Amino acid sequence: MHVKLSKKFITQNILRYLPQSNLGRKPKIPLWRIVKMIIYKLKTGVQWRELPIKAFCRDKLISWNTVFYHFNKWSKDESWQGVWSKILELHKATLDMSSVELDGSHTPAKRGGEGVAYQGRKKAKTTNAIFLTDKQGIPLAMSEPVSGNHNDLFEIRKCMTKIINDLKKSDISVDGLFMNADAGFDAQLFRNFCEEAGINCNIDINKRNSKKHDYEYVVDEELYKERFSIERTNAWIDAYKCLLVRFETTIRNWSSFHYLAFSLILLRRVNF
Repeated sequence: MHVKLSKKFITQNILRYLPQSNLGRKPKIPLWRIVKMIIYKLKTGVQWRELPIKAFCRDKLISWNTVFYHFNKWSKDESWQGVWSKILELHKATLDMSSVELDGSHTPAKRGGEGVAYQGRKKAKTTNAIFLTDKQGIPLAMSEPVSGNHNDLFEIRKCMTKIINDLKKSDISVDGLFMNADAGFDAQLFRNFCEEAGINCNIDINKRNSKKHDYEYVVDEELYKERFSIERTNAWIDAYKCLLVRFETTIRNWSSFHYLAFSLILLRRVNF
């Protein structure tokens, strides 16, 4: 997809939502080309210093440091998340909110950094994040990534509060939503939070917790079948090689690449 991104597409759908300060040194090439190189980095997973600058610049060459400078600057001021919020709000009619799907995902982290710890089941150092998608598998929001030694219920109220607040930025309400989640989220604390937020949760029963529940929960099997659309989302995200294995050392930049990927996934759905 990165090869087909045109000046018009990037300018109208992404660059228009990024702050373009007149202060400081102006780049030698148009900003849309810099954004295209950032997308190339996201798609291929290439190291910053290995970016094929000549393939993107015609007359004037720049350093890879310039590309990273702009990405990092937009990451620090949360512009990438802002781009995602705008795109999600603009195209929310495309979403299928008849049900939403929640799941956690562990990503191997090769360089260490923030939010990294050994995860026994993966037998590697990982970072864990929770993702929410619509019925089609289109990403809606993600939690703050945490180190991989924590399970999906770690600080779940804090994680879900962030997800709900991020959705509100795109004028999306969770009140009345039907949400599927696997047995890893089967906890009374989480069920109580969903009830307070107006979310109808359909969570698979964790047999190890059966004696801890005050009463027996019933899983809607037909609704629960929709949960597997989030597996398709994982495949879409893994197609961006920068996200398949984590090399970014800061949570901020790692999350920013996710928001850019979310934007491209939805834009591709709308435009192709």
